[in-house]
Amino acid sequence: MNDQAEALRHLIKQREQQAEGRQTRILTVTSGKGGVGKSNFSLNFALTLQKMGQKVLVFDADIGMANIDVLMGIRSTYNLYHLLKQEKTIWEIVQEGPGGIHFIAGGSGFKDLLDLTPEQLNGFEREIGKLHGAYDVILFDTGAGLSKETVKFIAAAQETFVVTTPEPTSITDAYALIKMVKSMDYDISFKLIVNRAADLREGRQTAEKISMVAERFLQAPLPSMGIVPDDPLVPKAVKRQVPFALAFPDGAASVAIEKMAKTFLELPQTERARGGVKGFLHKMFRLAK
Repeated sequence: MNDQAEALRHLIKQREQQAEGRQTRILTVTSGKGGVGKSNFSLNFALTLQKMGQKVLVFDADIGMANIDVLMGIRSTYNLYHLLKQEKTIWEIVQEGPGGIHFIAGGSGFKDLLDLTPEQLNGFEREIGKLHGAYDVILFDTGAGLSKETVKFIAAAQETFVVTTPEPTSITDAYALIKMVKSMDYDISFKLIVNRAADLREGRQTAEKISMVAERFLQAPLPSMGIVPDDPLVPKAVKRQVPFALAFPDGAASVAIEKMAKTFLELPQTERARGGVKGFLHKMFRLAK
């Protein structure tokens, strides 16, 4: 384990040296309710980007149900709490998972994130700021619903994916989340992911239903990033604690996510998306005041 940690730190130092000029995209993945497969989507989407040559870091920002490490069959040693308490540096809490993906495990530390002392805040910003340029994409997998921590992540991120399923309660909760954030006058670029659709038709109908209501009542465009089918290979991979993008790369869910990842990389970056990690931190802590 020590050898692995040392190798990871060496790799990160190399990336720091190569990071000049690289723009880091900040992506938040959220949902209106739990149980829609949000974390599983986040992990496999990140792994697919990684397979496409992107350097990706997954930040497990789910306070109550942090499980990114469980989905990979990895027992996390350190998490954000150790960084906030200044017990570990940012590179010491970054861990490596299958497929070369890097991740920071979730934990109770996020509850303390918005209540830092000035000294802790300066230390946290300094450490997190080191991530800028070290990765092409940093993906925050937030908790479901609208906790104050989740709202800050959504508001500060450059891009936000909302994951829903065709179930009526999931659709209602996804719309409620978007409505609540919009009512706070945050300028958020939402995109929709329909997960566990029985077929393409059901997925499209779900996306069109939410998008139509959001456009009509919220004046909020809600483009669809794509549809992930209800693939029986996904629960098999979860039971094996192996991401389905690695266990079953030719499965229906893996193919759908690969298509989404290609679309994501082709999206033009706005001025908001060019702020990188520093812009994200600045907005997040400004909102926290």
